[in-house]
Amino acid sequence: MSLKPSLAEQLGDAFREHGITAAIGVWFTFIAGLAAAVTRKAFTNEALLHKLEQELEAERARIEKRRDEDRRVDHDRLARIEADIHDMRNLMLQAFQRSPDG
Repeated sequence: MSLKPSLAEQLGDAFREHGITAAIGVWFTFIAGLAAAVTRKAFTNEALLHKLEQELEAERARIEKRRDEDRRVDHDRLARIEADIHDMRNLMLQAFQRSPDG
């Protein structure tokens, strides 16, 4: 089982074996890899944020549709209640207007 040397050890070995040019090359490779990782992470986060925004918009639309449906149901129910009250009032008015004589 071999142990992987650390970045500092790799830089030191490269400097001893190949000189400053190799050490600079390793640093550039490290910086390029780090930049690629950061860029990939940024684009991944941006895509995730865009997806979440789409899901949020869909959820808002669903909730608004549900509210509209609930409002319509409530309006219909209140209209039926008002009609029942109106009919009952008319029925009671007719009953009181009738004379007891027949």
